[in-house]
Amino acid sequence: MRVVIADDEPLARERLRGLLAEQRGVEVVAEAADGQNALHACAEHRPDLVLLDIAMPGIDGLEAARHLAAFDPRPAVVFCTAYDAHALSAFEAEAIDYLVKPVRAERLAAALERVRTFAAGREKTGDNGAGPVGQRRSHLCARLRGSLRLIPIEDVHYLHAEEKYVVVHHARGEDLIEESLKSLEDEFGERFVRIHRNCLVARHEIVELRRAPDGHVQAVLRHGKAPLEVSRRCVAGLKETLKHL
Repeated sequence: MRVVIADDEPLARERLRGLLAEQRGVEVVAEAADGQNALHACAEHRPDLVLLDIAMPGIDGLEAARHLAAFDPRPAVVFCTAYDAHALSAFEAEAIDYLVKPVRAERLAAALERVRTFAAGREKTGDNGAGPVGQRRSHLCARLRGSLRLIPIEDVHYLHAEEKYVVVHHARGEDLIEESLKSLEDEFGERFVRIHRNCLVARHEIVELRRAPDGHVQAVLRHGKAPLEVSRRCVAGLKETLKHL
């Protein structure tokens, strides 16, 4: 079992590392002090399990778990925290287990056994474990040849579906993510509006609608290089949306 430890406290990481050393068939492949570095470590090492602290600077453990849900294969997540008040949120994030610090050896062993059961069941069904996880993220995660780039949602101008990828057009350029436009609309529907079956646009980016010489309606964006086509099906709803911006 390949494990990544993510905790902003060095002593907590040291304790977990020591406890894991006593377990057969377990290898710690990386450690991280925050959620962003934990995601980088998971992209590089493809662990079976991530031991995640919840209260970490920047991207916390709960949001990191939401990003990990989109990884293929998705690692199992076990939260390790000093507070039991996060238990409900942890299981909403589909964690395998929830350990309260200081983590006891027998509880860690039980959590590892749960992870093994989870992994065996996933192999039997052929499921990679990916699935929707509650709450909205603050970033999108683009995986780049074993690394990743985190894109703040507030920097995204529009999302355009191309085959099995979605192109994220944002303040610093473009990136590909392996998520469906429908799942992104479900998660971020308050921020984005659909203008076409293959395109979602940040509401605050739309400056105006205009009709092109060929009769098609186009959306002019605040930061767009060129207007985007609006499908006939979306025109009426988009006009109504613009009244309330």
